[in-house]
Amino acid sequence: MEEKFWKQNIENNLANFSEFVGILLGDGSLSYYKTANKGKIKDHYRLKITLDSREIQYSEHIKILFLTLFNITLIDKTRKNENTRDLFCFRRHLIKFLVNKYGLIYSPKWLRAKIPDICIPYMPQVITGYFDTDGCVVKTKNNGKDYFRLEMKISPSPMQNQFIEFFKKSNFNARIIKLDKGKIKIQLNGRKELEKWSRQIGFNNVRHLKKVAGSGFEPLTCGSLRKFRMSHPGD
Repeated sequence: MEEKFWKQNIENNLANFSEFVGILLGDGSLSYYKTANKGKIKDHYRLKITLDSREIQYSEHIKILFLTLFNITLIDKTRKNENTRDLFCFRRHLIKFLVNKYGLIYSPKWLRAKIPDICIPYMPQVITGYFDTDGCVVKTKNNGKDYFRLEMKISPSPMQNQFIEFFKKSNFNARIIKLDKGKIKIQLNGRKELEKWSRQIGFNNVRHLKKVAGSGFEPLTCGSLRKFRMSHPGD
């Protein structure tokens, strides 16, 4: 019953699901591990998204996104003596469903991370989620004017080429910088690239929105989520 509900909700709301996938590929993970206790082996499943604990509005956005997609409330824990917040879900059926049905992968993501085929038509939303968790807006002055640079690093994996292919097809002037250990950095420089990003991709993290405030562009955001069509358990 739950799987039917999840499948209907995902496939009715692929833009929002794709943003969620981007979040997981950025600062999220799916884990499966075993523990032994008194001679018994126990399976453990965990979904975790790690954020800066000061990003309260953005963490609420993720919790609403997750609740609306899966009808599950994320567990919210702030680490002691750190500016770090972890959002958790331990529902084994959901995690196995995401892996088996939609091709999401368990950790580690290194060399293995890949955007599921169902999300490829929604690459702007995937990138919104990825950048909001793992990207950076740099704002400097150039001859007295604001100069913007967008950057995100991607670990070695099939996901690298999926990102590069999107930026090429979408006519972004993206700089691809090779880093150590097979990592790359995708960099977009200047106001023209920010304008294209604002029209095609956008932000949902207030940290980025504050950086580009006053740029003259109003970045695309999904506000209270992109026109959700809510399925109901039992439909």
